Amino acid sequence: MMAKRNVMLGMAVLMWGTAGVPSPLLAQRGGERMSATTRSTAADTMARAEPGDVIRLRIWREADMSGDYTIDATGHVTLPRLGATLVTSLSPDSLQQMLVAEYARYLKNPSVEVLLLRRVRVMGAVRAPGLYTADQTMRVRDVLALAGGATSEGRTDIVRLQRDGYSTSLSLTSAARTDEVVLRSGDQLYVPERSWFARNTPLLAAIVSVSGGLLFAFATR
Repeated sequence: MMAKRNVMLGMAVLMWGTAGVPSPLLAQRGGERMSATTRSTAADTMARAEPGDVIRLRIWREADMSGDYTIDATGHVTLPRLGATLVTSLSPDSLQQMLVAEYARYLKNPSVEVLLLRRVRVMGAVRAPGLYTADQTMRVRDVLALAGGATSEGRTDIVRLQRDGYSTSLSLTSAARTDEVVLRSGDQLYVPERSWFARNTPLLAAIVSVSGGLLFAFATR
């Protein structure tokens, strides 16, 4: 009876460990509100420069004026020659047109390229955690790839998105669910570790196998 009970216990532990039960931390308050905020349309979010964004400015034949410039909390960005310039609520196209007009005061027929980047921090069980810049076409999976993806101990089915003090879990097994999330500067992506049981499935399987062998040996005596 004791051996049989050990087998049943081992099998239960193995099944629970491989089920990938989400951590309670993934179900924090504000999840409903977070889901609503992340479902804003890509067109609306992509059309606006926001505080924290990075403007990648390239001016042809003006390497000393080209570079990456961060929009501050007031919505201003400090650009060469132009100084502090209010840019929030401008689309990339509108921003480019404005900068062409402004730089035309100093340069003859300036050729200006503007790329708006979001700053997103990736944390947890990833190979290269840190702060990354993502263009407006990039989604959650793309930014995780910039960080090298999950480590051998990291979960590949769930990531936690933290924004404005709220947190929600996103399923990485559902492309539609993650692709609808438009990233914003200040977002944090956290990849949790797999449970001890999930990381030690071979060991648990061996325990179950040994227990089963012992049970069979006892039963045939």
